[in-house]
Amino acid sequence: MTTRLEKGDTAPTLSLPATNEQTVNLGAPSGAAQIIFFYPKDNTPGCTTEAIAFTGLKAQFDALGVALIGISKDSLKSHNNFITKQNLNITLVSDADGAACEAFGVWVEKNMYGRKYMGIERSTFLILADGTVAELWRKVKVKEHAEAVLEATRAAID
Repeated sequence: MTTRLEKGDTAPTLSLPATNEQTVNLGAPSGAAQIIFFYPKDNTPGCTTEAIAFTGLKAQFDALGVALIGISKDSLKSHNNFITKQNLNITLVSDADGAACEAFGVWVEKNMYGRKYMGIERSTFLILADGTVAELWRKVKVKEHAEAVLEATRAAID
């Protein structure tokens, strides 16, 4: 059973492989805040829309000193193909073993057409530089989500 993070909690710290041959330290107090968004699968309609929206706002997040990090269980090869195909400019992390999904409490039972299965709940977390969860969004609806996250980030950082 996963623990569900709440506003004010300390974010889990994990190091995971990311695109551009990077290793990303999630939730680590590093002097920079992080937007960590979990999504189910590369190159699916909702996930593509969300990733493109965050890419479009990346310069504004950069100006605030906030790193944008997308996470799914897809492989780095899949992530690199997704970035190339959709012309994305964000860091994507591979959580192949599900450690981050479990730690952030986004690996949940889902129900589609009466079939129950485990999957990633589309969720976003604003982690401050000290590792505190400043804001979180669960069961995200993609439309205008990235803009709402940017607005909340501005309010939390200022």
